[in-house]
Amino acid sequence: MATDIDTQSDAIPTTATARSPGSIGNVAVGYDVLGGAFDAVHDRVRIERIDHPTVEIGSITGCVTELPRQPKANTATVGLLALLADRDLPYGFRVHIHKGIPLSSGMGGSAASAVAAMKAAQVLVDPPLTDDEVLHYALLGEKVASGALHGDNVVPMVYGGVALTRSLDPIDVVPISVPEGLHAALAHPHMQISTRSARAVLPEAVPVPIAVQQSANLAALVAGCAQNNLPLIGRSLRDVMIEPHRARLIPGFAAVQAAAREAGALGGSISGAGPSVFAWCPDAAVAERVGTAMRRAFATEDLDADIWTAPVASTGTRRVDAPSDAPSET
Repeated sequence: MATDIDTQSDAIPTTATARSPGSIGNVAVGYDVLGGAFDAVHDRVRIERIDHPTVEIGSITGCVTELPRQPKANTATVGLLALLADRDLPYGFRVHIHKGIPLSSGMGGSAASAVAAMKAAQVLVDPPLTDDEVLHYALLGEKVASGALHGDNVVPMVYGGVALTRSLDPIDVVPISVPEGLHAALAHPHMQISTRSARAVLPEAVPVPIAVQQSANLAALVAGCAQNNLPLIGRSLRDVMIEPHRARLIPGFAAVQAAAREAGALGGSISGAGPSVFAWCPDAAVAERVGTAMRRAFATEDLDADIWTAPVASTGTRRVDAPSDAPSET
């Protein structure tokens, strides 16, 4: 799914800033292959070209500041190191990261920094990176965080909306159109679950009947979106493969999920690796009501939760290079 930016006619910029949304990974039924951008929270990365061919981390601000300062270990800089080597560039990059997405939250926090960095770097090289190249290098950063290459977070951040990754080698991404007005509510309880830990609880093998049902739910969800069939979407947002194993990591998960449905959600599940829980809703008003219901359900477990809502067809990562756009802003 190659989308090239316009060819530059002027000199290559020396600095660029990009803002990446969060994500809802898996969307219940598409483990590692289906994801949606969630444009209610963001990471922001500003990159400056420097004279010597190296990558430096200049600053880390925002809701998370205790991140690796070594470029080989930071998701925002791993792709830049690879780009530097692949292009044999005579210059390098200084990176300023502002975190607006909490880590280990199931909201794509690690991926967002990687995508924002590569989107900013897109115009700092000649020829500029294509969006497929942005994806390629951002995936290297995501792998550092999770230990595996998977596109359910990075892909929708790059391209926006809901996207199905049929293949990463070669890149083959399928955008999924969704009914107009569809909104997502997301509840983030104040706890953490690392992606590596969430992967560790999964079985090495899946019984064939479970795989068949999950495949049917994924296919039916895509069909429901294409047909604007909200009841079918609701029936299909049921994860029978991953959720049963990860639900026990989230206190009160079953009650939160039930509260969302009772408040009018079409359906929902664990967002990414968790602990955040998402729900798809027919409109913005229902999403607000569902978010409130999920927060109340978490409160019964003595867990505070942050609530956000956003259109399911959220925009992807974009450049925000106005002079007022400083990395310390949210």
